[in-house]
Amino acid sequence: MKAFSTDDLLACYRRGVFPMAESRDDEGFFIVDPEWRCTFPLDGFHVPKRLARTIRQDKFTFTIDRDFTAVIKGCAAPGPDREDTWINTDILSLYQSLHAQGVAHSVEARLDGTLVGGLYGVALGGAFFGESMFSRVTDASKAALVHLVARLKVGGFKLLDAQFITPHLEQFGAQTLPRRIFHSLLGVALEAEGNWSTLGDNITGAELLRIVGT
Repeated sequence: MKAFSTDDLLACYRRGVFPMAESRDDEGFFIVDPEWRCTFPLDGFHVPKRLARTIRQDKFTFTIDRDFTAVIKGCAAPGPDREDTWINTDILSLYQSLHAQGVAHSVEARLDGTLVGGLYGVALGGAFFGESMFSRVTDASKAALVHLVARLKVGGFKLLDAQFITPHLEQFGAQTLPRRIFHSLLGVALEAEGNWSTLGDNITGAELLRIVGT
């Protein structure tokens, strides 16, 4: 049987579906097409007040695509609020290959230069498919999410997919859409030309919040 390739994975994203494994120790993975899809409205993203204060104080600095493998491994590792994850070795390998092709990206949150949180996902056209995030200190992954939204807005992206709704995401204004509505929005977003690299380096927290609209 033909091996599942990065081309197959990108075709899945264009159809609005994505891979998951039962656990990080599982062999293989399956394709998911949720009836309800979680998205962030880029023009209605909400930053909680306490997080906004932290970002404005520039507690964290951010890098982009510098430590992609470290970020995805951080997302795959168990944590205090998750005993297991869905990122297995097959998924890790596929996304590392996508990153080498310039399609998968990471946002890294750093504290005194040390990686303490981040997120990764896939950019196609004007759509960004957020896959997972991790945090080793309070607010690190949340701050990375704020940076991501600012980067997508500046780069002209139209859609930020977050797959499944959680209370953690609801605080940022995440919403759920029926599958058919999501697929319709996805079709429009894929026709756009988002630019992942438009946002410059060394941007301050205050500027991030201004771009996001907080």
